[in-house]
Amino acid sequence: MKIQHIFFDLDNTLWDHRKNAYRTIKDLFEKQEITLNYNIDFEEFHAIYHEINESLWEKIRDGIIGKEYLRKHRFFDTFKHFGVENEELSDYFEEHFLDKILNHNELVEGAIYILDYLKAKNYTLHIISNGFKEVTERKCILSGIDGYFNTITSADAVGVRKPNPEIFEYSLGRAQANKDESILIGDDWIADAVGAMNFGIDIIFFDVLNENRTEENVKTIKHLLQIKEYL
Repeated sequence: MKIQHIFFDLDNTLWDHRKNAYRTIKDLFEKQEITLNYNIDFEEFHAIYHEINESLWEKIRDGIIGKEYLRKHRFFDTFKHFGVENEELSDYFEEHFLDKILNHNELVEGAIYILDYLKAKNYTLHIISNGFKEVTERKCILSGIDGYFNTITSADAVGVRKPNPEIFEYSLGRAQANKDESILIGDDWIADAVGAMNFGIDIIFFDVLNENRTEENVKTIKHLLQIKEYL
């Protein structure tokens, strides 16, 4: 059966979370004069934050922790690494991070072009995101891409995250899509690629981090425009 429904992951597949988060944290860091007050270098701080945040998101994905734990710890643990145990400061960063990140809405290179291309070919487009519901829809609206999608599914709405098959089941149900006419495009190997394969839908793995996976029968791209080779 021919592909009709395309399900996109959002963060770092279409919406450039890494870049937008970097700029947001830099703004907060400078506003609070962290270098002056605590003698912490921003680039070092950001590198540690990125490591801690990625690890916490993996634990959320695997059901080990909930989002409240992540929100309590990602900045607190980063500051703690530099010998600063200040709950008020880390809470300030967390509270302002989710609001302020929406001031930066840079998309991954080629995102608008490829969405226009797929729409012109009459594909029906959807989002399946592991992000927080309260920000997923606003990211789509504020970056101007919400109009491309028939459905936007956030993990919070389902109560489970990719790679759990339930979120795929839920999203395909909302889209009224069959497995054999659906494909997922995403950048997280476990959540997106393994999740889609285990659920039984086709996958295009967006290898943004150059993981160079060698699994057979997995379509892999390094740039969004390469989607044209498959769809």
